[in-house]
This record gives sequence, C-alpha cells and structure tokens, in this order.
Amino acid sequence: MARLAITETLSIDEAELGERFVLSSGPGGQNVNKVSTAVELRFDARGSPSLPDGVKARLIRLAGSRMTQEGVIVISAQRFRSQPRNREDAVERLFALIRAAVDPPKRRRATRPTLGSKERRLESKGVRSGTKAMRRRPETE
Repeated sequence: MARLAITETLSIDEAELGERFVLSSGPGGQNVNKVSTAVELRFDARGSPSLPDGVKARLIRLAGSRMTQEGVIVISAQRFRSQPRNREDAVERLFALIRAAVDPPKRRRATRPTLGSKERRLESKGVRSGTKAMRRRPETE
C-alpha cells in the first residue's frame, strides 16, 4: 500500500483512510440529485499504528465534535462539484488537523504584571468609579 506523507517525519498508510460517497447538498446543479459527490472521510485516530501516542492525544483533543465515541475522525467534504476535488479537500483537511497535532503546544511561562500595567489598571478603575459616582443621586446633609 502507498504511504501518504503528512510531514517529513510522519506518514500514514492509505489503507487507514476509509471513504464513503454520499449525495451532496452543495454546488452541482442538476447533478446534485443524481451523483454522490460529497465525501465522508474516516480515519481511526485511536487505533492508528502510524501516529505516536503524543500526537494521538493532541489529535483527539483537537478533533472535538469531528470524532466519534470509538475514536474515528469523520470529515465531510462537499465544497466542490466533483468527487475527486471533494476527496482531495477532505484528505487535506485531515492532514492539516494532524499537522496541528504534531508540534506540542508551547508551555506557558508565568509572568507578573509590570508596575506600569498595574498603574494603568488602577487609573482606569478610578475613572470608571468616578463616572458611576456622577450618576448617583447626590447625598443630602
């Protein structure tokens, strides 16, 4: 089987992708009711032997509602009129999702607010407080 390159170091087997063709609701004119041009691409992310564990975990988190309970990512493509273009679109969207999961997110380094930012915050709070104080009924003595 052919291997599909996602990055220079990561590739998946073509057999890991499953596709189903369904009627499209997108562009296609009269063909839209006759020809199954929409593509439903399926990729078993949880069971894929090609993906390292870290990439799998990040991919599962990134996929969100596109992932089923079984860990299968389902991507639906119906943007174009032709089946081959929709197939390419679905595969490219899957690869973009996997590429986003390849590099781990940068760790957040804790920082402290600067003196200037503290002063600006307190100044704006004072201005806001003054605006609200002007709206109140005057106190009678």
